[in-house]
Amino acid sequence: MPVTDCPEEIQASVAKVKEMVRSCIQCGTCSASCPNAEFMDITPRQMWRMVLTDRLDLLFASRSFTMCSSCYWCTLRCPRGLELTRAMGELKQIGARLKLGNSKKSDLFYRLFLDNVRQYGRVREVELMGRYFLGMRNPMAPLSYAPLGISLLKKGKIKPELPGRGPGKLADLFEAVQHQEGI
Repeated sequence: MPVTDCPEEIQASVAKVKEMVRSCIQCGTCSASCPNAEFMDITPRQMWRMVLTDRLDLLFASRSFTMCSSCYWCTLRCPRGLELTRAMGELKQIGARLKLGNSKKSDLFYRLFLDNVRQYGRVREVELMGRYFLGMRNPMAPLSYAPLGISLLKKGKIKPELPGRGPGKLADLFEAVQHQEGI
């Protein structure tokens, strides 16, 4: 997708990311430092190259930018001192605004994760994953997670709990943040 075909808001965000990585020397330290790089289909170094060469079609066709865990290793180890984690966060936001397939799943997960924390004050894993699978609308999706879930249940790492209702222990905090950020 050419940048010029995107809405102005997206073009401005892409320009912002481009400016953040403009002095990248393609040394690959970011890719070598990333703990999730082995699970990505393109490396962070390749992503910065795609941004600089306006290959957003390739960049947003990958799922790599959605896998950033914001650990800041790339930013801390970058010899040019580039804010790569911030650039990756901006790419995630662009993907969410464009409603890309790879971003839809992670957006759904983040939204449900925050709803779960807002409601209970902590994460209730079984309920979170149940709602996530319902939201994905793919009846086969839970099967890929079944071995992990069974293993965690056997080890007592997770326990099934019935969905609960309550006033929301952190609802006031979430509301204050939303008010402060103008959401």
